[in-house]
Amino acid sequence: MTDIGHLWYPYTQMKHMKAPFHVTGADGVYMHTDRGDLIDSTSSWWCMIYGYRNEEICRAMAEQAMKLPHVMMANVVHDGARDFSDRLAEILPGTLNHVFFSDSGSVSVEIALKMGYQYFVNQKKPRKKILSLKNAYHGDTFMAMSVGDDEDFHGAFPKNPDVTHIPVTIEALEDAFRKEGEQYCSMIVEPLLQGAGGMKMYDASFLKRARELCDEYGVILIYDEVATGFGRTGHRFAADLVCPDIICLGKALTGGHIGHAATVANDRVYSGFWSDSRSDAFMHGPTFMANPIAMAAGLKSLEIFEREHTLEKIKNIEMIVKRELEGFHPEGVKETRAMGSAFAIEAENPADLAGFQDFAAENGVFARPFLDVQYGMLPSIITEEQIKQVIDVMKAWWTDRRNRG
Repeated sequence: MTDIGHLWYPYTQMKHMKAPFHVTGADGVYMHTDRGDLIDSTSSWWCMIYGYRNEEICRAMAEQAMKLPHVMMANVVHDGARDFSDRLAEILPGTLNHVFFSDSGSVSVEIALKMGYQYFVNQKKPRKKILSLKNAYHGDTFMAMSVGDDEDFHGAFPKNPDVTHIPVTIEALEDAFRKEGEQYCSMIVEPLLQGAGGMKMYDASFLKRARELCDEYGVILIYDEVATGFGRTGHRFAADLVCPDIICLGKALTGGHIGHAATVANDRVYSGFWSDSRSDAFMHGPTFMANPIAMAAGLKSLEIFEREHTLEKIKNIEMIVKRELEGFHPEGVKETRAMGSAFAIEAENPADLAGFQDFAAENGVFARPFLDVQYGMLPSIITEEQIKQVIDVMKAWWTDRRNRG
């Protein structure tokens, strides 16, 4: 039996938990573990966009910690909060320029859903239904769970009757709006790439039609770009292609070096709370919102993103991955797909992935398959040789099956 001590681990049946990887340090693309130095193909749940221990970000955080490690945001402000919100407003498209900080991606989604609901309450025209997608994942807080669609994550909890989940097709989208469009307060999507739902990828034409229908019916369109933002799809933001009313950012927001998130609303949404009535105010306030250390990390991360041409690096990763996966269709593999720094090898039978994590570690790669996919969400600093190592290990799992018995 694994000695787990007093820790309660995420997404794990503790009774049957395997021994965890013991990480003693990390640098660049590598985690230093009790099983050797491993290339982290997951970017630590998709957040370490520049790899581990980026010296510039670490230095900015350390310097800030010695000046002002934290201060609440209740009628208080500090330079980092102003500077980072200004920079986000500058780089985001449209009028996405009203920044509400929080401490995790799930909370940023919760905030966006509250904004979408209260907007109509403030207009004295309440709507309560929400449109979401099948295979969606938006976080683990209660309302964020309800707009997700994954029994593996949220099966213990009842479905919310006010949330409609549709497949990612324009036909289903149009049908949903035709039936209930005037009842929706919000529509929420992971644009272009559905992460925890199975690394499912789709075309921007769906977003374009969603934008048109949301405008027609007055529905607030929310993008959950916690995972997809900052180049992960090969675009700086999916919002650059089709602009939403609210965008949720997290993970790579701080270069992955400290937890933080932002929910950014456009002028239309913000104006719905601008009032002489206190009851119209947005009553939400995380203790650690706009934490100064996180703001320092975020500002430095944005600087690095632009200076180091991160988007071009991610597009190069996509090119290499597609080349390496081209024509790979062994027995047991249903499909391969790639977008930006993300890729997936989908199994026909999820049971065929049992044991892959240990196999990968034996070959120098940390991997975390889930549902029916082997996947990578690679850091922008990864080399071509390292990409090939990650993909070769995944391929070998299929091509060497007979040799493993």
